[in-house]
Amino acid sequence: MRALQLLFGVVVLFAGMAVHAQSWPAQPIRIIVPFPPGGTTDQVARLLQPYLQQALGVSVVVDNRGGASGAIGSGVAAKSAPDGYTYLLVFDTHGVNPSLIPNMPFDTLKDLAPIMLIGKSPMVITAHPSFPYKTFGEVVRLAKAKPGEVTFGTIGSGSLAHLAMAMIGGYAKVEMTHIPYKGGGPLIINAIGGHVPVAIASLALFSPHIDSKRLKAIGITSPKRHPRLPDVPTVAEQVMPGFDAEAWWGLLAPVNTPAPILGRMHAEVVKALKAPALQQHLDQQALAVTASSPEEFQKFLTNEVERWSRVVRDNKIKAGE
Repeated sequence: MRALQLLFGVVVLFAGMAVHAQSWPAQPIRIIVPFPPGGTTDQVARLLQPYLQQALGVSVVVDNRGGASGAIGSGVAAKSAPDGYTYLLVFDTHGVNPSLIPNMPFDTLKDLAPIMLIGKSPMVITAHPSFPYKTFGEVVRLAKAKPGEVTFGTIGSGSLAHLAMAMIGGYAKVEMTHIPYKGGGPLIINAIGGHVPVAIASLALFSPHIDSKRLKAIGITSPKRHPRLPDVPTVAEQVMPGFDAEAWWGLLAPVNTPAPILGRMHAEVVKALKAPALQQHLDQQALAVTASSPEEFQKFLTNEVERWSRVVRDNKIKAGE
């Protein structure tokens, strides 16, 4: 009798989920971007927005919730109702935060359901045209001669760019001063304005400003040179053999969001990413579309959390540094 009751409960639960999925969406959908406007995460969300609105027939609202390298907005998403109306578009900091931010009020790998690894982009190290640096190797040599005097900007403390520079500094035994900004938008403003001599962020973020000569690329973090910047040597060539660190973007939802809804959202995002106009825009930003399965994204995210936790531990990095 007990087994029959349990079976009946499961049938009712799944029947309710199916009915909910069939009537979805019936109200506006929110995509939380855990960074201020202007950065690549915000840009990707706003590029997807009109395609999703047309496909789903409801308004799609981009909700910027910046702070703590994306952890604040991610926490809002993790605590939201799993009803199919809240999504989270994250940046690579999502895989770093668990090891860097103590006592986060949510579990990165358990409280959010993976939908898709949207794409990747190498990071590029840039310098303002007014500064004498021509290669990243020169920057490292200067840092060795004058410990702490070379400053570099990133989108935030604990960002992938921050950890990448910490890895490089540890390997080369140099000390550089980190200047964290609150997202890509503020970083761009200060890098273009010459307020920070060296900056590192995704090629997707900096590409337009490199093309316009407002920033000069002095190093790239991919294993091989990028077709967009064939004359810019890699960090592996200049300083640290084998170095590889790429930015990425992914879409998640609160855990326990009905699987049929997640499947529909995945399918619609895949369609949007295949739109020629959107593909052209992402190509211009040097963002290589991945459009992974949820399972592939979960595996990737687990590996990222493990990988960067070792970097944080080995380099004794703390939030806010």
